[in-house]
Amino acid sequence: MHELILNNFAMHIALAPDEQEQALTFFQLKKFRKRVSLLNAGEIDRHIYFVKHGCLRMFYTDKTGEDHIIGFYPENWWTCDIVSFFNVQPSANSIQALEDSEVYYISLPQLEKLFVIIPKFERFFRILNQNGFELYQRRITSQLYKTAEQRYLEFRKRHPGLEQRIAQKHIASYLGITPAFLSMIRKESGT
Repeated sequence: MHELILNNFAMHIALAPDEQEQALTFFQLKKFRKRVSLLNAGEIDRHIYFVKHGCLRMFYTDKTGEDHIIGFYPENWWTCDIVSFFNVQPSANSIQALEDSEVYYISLPQLEKLFVIIPKFERFFRILNQNGFELYQRRITSQLYKTAEQRYLEFRKRHPGLEQRIAQKHIASYLGITPAFLSMIRKESGT
């Protein structure tokens, strides 16, 4: 039942069986229907989420009402608005379920307790933060110097099979292009 999240922990830290059981008590499990928001802009992000099933998106809505997707978070991915979560301040971003989803989540007070009880988790979440920061840097750099087609191919490599699960308009938003241009790229690349 908890195999996916335990395997995710094992990617960066070794937990004894009793530590695994203890760690799981800090996480709650919740289902979200497609299109339900886990976080709305202006709210404080009170949780870090681990996706057990489904797919989430984080996005920013500009003054004209257009969404700009920051990232997709399918199974085995973690997400939160890290600035809002750790600084306990209103988020500029929103998080929404793109599919019916099931997530584990933990609050900041619970995370702080987990760090004290099982200090290995400080290492685990440090590595998650490092990996997330690297991902954002690569994404920004990619937007600056790669073509739309290169960004599309990079998206397909990072998220294999995801484009069959989510709307083309969301992929286009993530890539910074229009859905029509994405359709043309897909046609030219034979996908």
